[in-house]
Amino acid sequence: MTGAPAARRTGASDVPGFEFSVHATAGAARAGTFTTPHGDVPTPAFMAVGTLATVKTLDPAELRAVGAAMILANTYHLHLRPGEDVVRALGGLHRFMQWDGPILTDSGGFQVFSLEGMRRVTEDGVEFRSHIDGSTRFFTPERVIEIQRDLGADVVMQLDHVIPGQAELSDARDASERSVRWLARCRSAWESHRASTASDATPQTLFPIVQGGIHPSLRREAAKAIQDMGSWTGYAVGGLSVGESKTDTYAILDVTNDALPRDRPRYLMGVGFPDDLVEGVRRGVDLFDCVAPTRMGRTGTAFTNDGRVNVRNARWRLDPRPLDPDCMCSTCRRFSRAYIRHLFAADEVLGLRLLSLHNVHFLVSLMGAAQLAIAEGAFDGWSREWLSRYHSGSTTKP
Repeated sequence: MTGAPAARRTGASDVPGFEFSVHATAGAARAGTFTTPHGDVPTPAFMAVGTLATVKTLDPAELRAVGAAMILANTYHLHLRPGEDVVRALGGLHRFMQWDGPILTDSGGFQVFSLEGMRRVTEDGVEFRSHIDGSTRFFTPERVIEIQRDLGADVVMQLDHVIPGQAELSDARDASERSVRWLARCRSAWESHRASTASDATPQTLFPIVQGGIHPSLRREAAKAIQDMGSWTGYAVGGLSVGESKTDTYAILDVTNDALPRDRPRYLMGVGFPDDLVEGVRRGVDLFDCVAPTRMGRTGTAFTNDGRVNVRNARWRLDPRPLDPDCMCSTCRRFSRAYIRHLFAADEVLGLRLLSLHNVHFLVSLMGAAQLAIAEGAFDGWSREWLSRYHSGSTTKP
């Protein structure tokens, strides 16, 4: 029932310290809490990406101030520099980067996928050349779990085989089935690690990744195969936003919503534009991540409720308004569009910081608004009105 408050439904985890509670639902959308050893994450939630143990240009204290609850770091990049041995020696990611909240590390599968011409996939794993120095590296499912163990994130991801969004059925099947086989090896390595870890060590949990391209049958098969392996704390949906149409993305999210357990969190990997977040929440997604808010902030683009604003545009030269009059971030409360445009025109680094801060705050707050709308039984109307305003906003024009 749309907008229905839900009796508190809790997905108990086999891993101590992790739990997922659903407080209210609106169709497929739900508002809940993902509990981790480093704190609670109200869901739906956007995770800012700290690729190299830093969300670019932003201090962890600023992330806390804008309401960020959980962030992501990248296994591939941290393995190359400074190396997981360095991070482990300095107390793990939380201490290393001075972030005391939950952290998720991805497996590096997408980064390896992007190294076209520099990697070779076999059944054993992926051989690739470092984009930094050209040295040859090899990721196996077991090695990826070992690296993430040393990094010390709360949630770790399996190694998966990522393919282009428009891949044919045969290629998508090959990659999806290999991802399932790699998952079995990841789980074995992760369980061996759990058995050998001191009882007072901070728990970690492993998320599987549902692959299958834009082919519904493959997504259903992968979801079933993953669930047949046993219980999981949560599930990720990967291989989307990699070249397929948005229509296909949303259709696959509908499929995975029906194919995955409703008492566990769902994480949509690498998706973070405002309209995609709202559409994802409508289809049962609880967690999102993307580099978009900071990457676009560094190039002069701000997210607003009325679409995107290119602050470099000359039309803002004398504009005293904030980026978004409805936004309560420190950028919008203190600075004008004219001033921010000036910073970019003058190549002042403050401009990059102000836009990055605004964009992360915007997505975190957007998910907070979705939580409230679900809890109040107003999500269907709120989401339709918000999407209509966002897509029709005049500020999306150059």
